[in-house]
Amino acid sequence: MLSPRLITQFSREPLRAFQFGLGGCRRGLKVAVVGAGGGIGQPLALLLKQNPHISILTLHDLKNTAGVAADLSHINTRATVCPFEGNDGLKKAMDKADIVVVPAGMPRKPGMKRDDLVGVNASVACSVAYAASDACPGALLAFITNPINVIVPIVATILKAKGTYDPNRLFGVTSLDVVRAKAFLGDILNIDPQTVDVPVIGGHTGRTILPILSQCDPPYKGTDEEREALIHRIQEAGTEVVKAKEGLGSATLSMAYAAANFVNSLIKAIKGSDGDECIVECAYVESDVTEAKFFATPLILGPQGIKDNIGLPELDDVEKQALDCMLPILKESIDKGIKLGEDMVDHC
Repeated sequence: MLSPRLITQFSREPLRAFQFGLGGCRRGLKVAVVGAGGGIGQPLALLLKQNPHISILTLHDLKNTAGVAADLSHINTRATVCPFEGNDGLKKAMDKADIVVVPAGMPRKPGMKRDDLVGVNASVACSVAYAASDACPGALLAFITNPINVIVPIVATILKAKGTYDPNRLFGVTSLDVVRAKAFLGDILNIDPQTVDVPVIGGHTGRTILPILSQCDPPYKGTDEEREALIHRIQEAGTEVVKAKEGLGSATLSMAYAAANFVNSLIKAIKGSDGDECIVECAYVESDVTEAKFFATPLILGPQGIKDNIGLPELDDVEKQALDCMLPILKESIDKGIKLGEDMVDHC
């Protein structure tokens, strides 16, 4: 356990990290991980501890963050790791954060769909939204908590009610779908998956996940049957992991990797990219590119979050049909999230 003196020191450390302000790129950043004690949170924190631009890495969970922080603090990288616990610690962990990434919530178990998690995980989203409004209204918020299709509209609705909503700063992290698509295509094409470029649009569950294989670079030339099987595997990859772990967990390591990549891209955008480089990531955000109020497309990131929404990539006829079939499902989830958010605002 960390000593009370050391924890007190950690809690004061963020005040020293903000001497240059968000507009100046000279200082390090503060990143808060909410749900840091879980299966995603711990490896995510480990990966973020390696980013040289993070000076303060705060860890929040209901319990057991002191041990994780002590462990991470033995790593000889720049970030100071600060543990916070319980309801009282949430705002303290998020205070003046530049980025808040949220893997908190109940994971899927065998037989569960992502939508089955709404009842439990909606309360997590609500707590973080209220805390962010008070503690870090200018932060970039990246939610991993499932079901993302519902959770992000909940958070947006609460932030609107609090008067702190900025659609350019709220993200549903769908980058795992892109990471999986690249990994699977790399295997099929027998090339380094890091060299594969493929957009994945829509949402983050089942048929709402739409990899645009027609725009894959290098080109993917599979048959109709092979293409259909690949799309299905990308859409159900989370279930593949849940089954393989035989009830002992869901996708944690791959999700942590994908989330860390996304957060690192946000950090690059805040700090300023080199030259004319565009920082592009797919994420689930408020959108007008389709009938759905929230939709994942490739985004250009900047210091204030979304710099530009690139919009829909060019689709072939099969992908257009899949998009048409997916939109009613996605819109239903979004409407559910907005209604839940409104109910939570009224209740509070």
